[in-house]
Amino acid sequence: MRPVNANATAEAVKLLDYLYDVRGKGIITAQHTQTIPCEEIEYIKEQTGKEPKMRGFEMLAYSPNINYADASEACLTEVYENRDTMEIARNWAKSTDGIVTLSFHWFSPLGGRDKAFYAEHTDFDPCQVFVEGTAERKAFYSDMDRIAEELRLFYNDNIPVLWRPFHESDGTWFWWGRKGPAVAKELYLLMYDYYVNVKHLDNLLWVWNCRTKDGYPGDDYVDVISVDVYLEKYEDTDYASFYKELLANTSDKKVAALAEVGYIPDIRTLEKTKVPWAYYMSWSKEWIVGEQYNTVKKLKEMYLSDYSIKL
Repeated sequence: MRPVNANATAEAVKLLDYLYDVRGKGIITAQHTQTIPCEEIEYIKEQTGKEPKMRGFEMLAYSPNINYADASEACLTEVYENRDTMEIARNWAKSTDGIVTLSFHWFSPLGGRDKAFYAEHTDFDPCQVFVEGTAERKAFYSDMDRIAEELRLFYNDNIPVLWRPFHESDGTWFWWGRKGPAVAKELYLLMYDYYVNVKHLDNLLWVWNCRTKDGYPGDDYVDVISVDVYLEKYEDTDYASFYKELLANTSDKKVAALAEVGYIPDIRTLEKTKVPWAYYMSWSKEWIVGEQYNTVKKLKEMYLSDYSIKL
C-alpha cells in the first residue's frame, strides 16, 4: 500500500510497507515519552532487558502560544520537561533502527490559559479557522508554520514520522474536538493540504485517531487508522472489539494501531488471535513506570515474547 502522499519519501514508503507486513505476524512495541531523560525507556530496559521498537515523542512545548504568565505549576513543569525533545527524537532515530511517532497537545493558537490544549482552558473556536480573514485562521496557520519548521528537520535527516495530529477528536476535551469530530476532520484536512502541498513534508505518514464515522477524513488522506483506549481496570485483552469498531467506522483498507493505551495488550492472547494491530503505544510516566497500571510481570511477558517486536 502506497502512502496517501504521492510524493512520499522512500523512507516513508518503506516504513508504511513495514507496518503492513508485520500486522498479524507480530506487534510493534511503542512507548510514549515526554521528557529529555525518557525515563519510561530506562524503566522498561531495567525490567525486561529490552527496548521498544517505536518511541512516541511529545510536541506540546513547541506550541507557539503558551501563556506562561497564567499557568499552573503542573503546566509549567510539563512544558519545561518537554523542551528540546525533538532533538532527542532525531538523534535517537539516526542512531537506531527505531520508529518515531509524534503527538501534539497543541496549546490553542489564540487565547487560553494553563494547559490550553484542553477545551476548558480556552475559548478558541475551531470553526473560525475555516473563515477567511479571521484572527483564528491566521493564528492557526502561523502555528502550523512553526511546527513545520520542526518537522522539516526530520525531513532533512531522512527520518520518516508517524504524524498524529488532532487526536481523540471523538471526545470534546481538546479544543480541536470541542465542536465534534466532523470539525476536527476539516482541521486535519487543512493541515494535510498545507503540509503536503505547500510545505512538502513528504516524510510524514498520516495517522488518524478517531473512532466515529462522521470524523473520518477519507482513505485519500489517511495512512494509519488508530484509536486510544484507557480501560477502567486491567483485563487480559487483545483489544479485538476496538479493532472491529475502528474498521467499521473508518476503513478496512488501512493498517490499524493502538495509538495510546493505558494497559498494554495481553501478548499471550494476541499470539493466539493475531488481531492485526501494527503497533500499540503505552502512555508515559506512571502509566508504565511502577506498577500502578502495568505490572512488571505483564511487561516482561510483552517484551520477552517472540510475537512482540522490539528495538
